[in-house]
Amino acid sequence: MPLNGLSALLRPEDSVLLLIDHQPFQFANLHSHEPTMVVNNVVGLAKTAKAFGVPTILTTVLEARGGYLIPGLQAVFPDQKPIDRTYINTWQDARVVDAVKATGRKQLVIAALWTEICLAMPAIQAAGEGWEVYAVTDASGGVTAEAHDMAVRRMVAAGITPINWMAVMGEWQRDWAREESVPAVAEVLAAHGGGSGVAFAWELQLLATQPPA
Repeated sequence: MPLNGLSALLRPEDSVLLLIDHQPFQFANLHSHEPTMVVNNVVGLAKTAKAFGVPTILTTVLEARGGYLIPGLQAVFPDQKPIDRTYINTWQDARVVDAVKATGRKQLVIAALWTEICLAMPAIQAAGEGWEVYAVTDASGGVTAEAHDMAVRRMVAAGITPINWMAVMGEWQRDWAREESVPAVAEVLAAHGGGSGVAFAWELQLLATQPPA
């Protein structure tokens, strides 16, 4: 995996997104982040992937007991049934690996609950098997801040790149001359971008305002 240079940045045509276990049981013991922020961020990430045509794989663990995928995330891909697993390590489920392989893409972007288990385990294994793995840390979370932080450190030591969801958006967009994706990116940013979304709305207001004589 390239550590620097242009090839180390994400490209939408080479990326595949894997979203793991954003379910009620996992959110119930999420303490590294405010849960509403993780919901906001993972939905924003999913919408961003959809805007760029990045294949997205959804997966749950023990859905009947852990709960269905959160509605806001399922709504981005309403016709996609998440792969429901028994394996704690998603990368040990052949259906998930086969789905990733079927995309023909090598930049694997992952977000999961919890960071220390459901993100770290598949990320470390996939990196060892040759994928370029990017862990979206603010669309993931752990049972404690320490658990999340230690997992990120462990993944970095294993050659995985930590990144946040808006950085993913920026790297996929790369050039504002790529106009076909700008309307969708602007819509996602306005809905999920926090202060950046507010500033963007303000800029639109200024652009629509007649300047003083």
